Amino acid sequence: MLTRGCALLARSCMWVSIMGLVLLIAAVSLQIFGRHVLNSTPTWAESLSLLLVLFVTMLGAAVGVRDAGHIGFESLVELLPASARRAVQLLIHALVLLFGAIMSWNCAILAESVHTYMIPNLGISEAWKYAPATLSGALIAVFSFEHIVALLRNQKVVPAWR
Repeated sequence: MLTRGCALLARSCMWVSIMGLVLLIAAVSLQIFGRHVLNSTPTWAESLSLLLVLFVTMLGAAVGVRDAGHIGFESLVELLPASARRAVQLLIHALVLLFGAIMSWNCAILAESVHTYMIPNLGISEAWKYAPATLSGALIAVFSFEHIVALLRNQKVVPAWR
């Protein structure tokens, strides 16, 4: 049930990232069109583009942790005996879980500290700049927990997109 839930969550994050990427392309295209054709760039398009980049990359990074799409030195771990390999893999996932939890916690603190300030061109709270990293950290922690449970059950986490 954990694996199915995490796979659904990962797929949902990727679809949100894909929609964000489409919106990002539209916003950047509008900037280019406004600058070179209309000679008047919409002021909100750049701020929106930056915010969309944060959402797309942070959600993609979390899914990359779940689907093992990140860069790793697995060849070193594969050289270890099976018992040591499992212990090192558990340690790695525990450290990634800790990283995700700390990232989420600290970004939430940052979001709270700036929530009264507004992004001028968008009229929304500055906290939105920290929301993607807060969400990504929480997802990284959840997905790392899934990997730990799978390792303890001698199972593999099947990537959400395969």
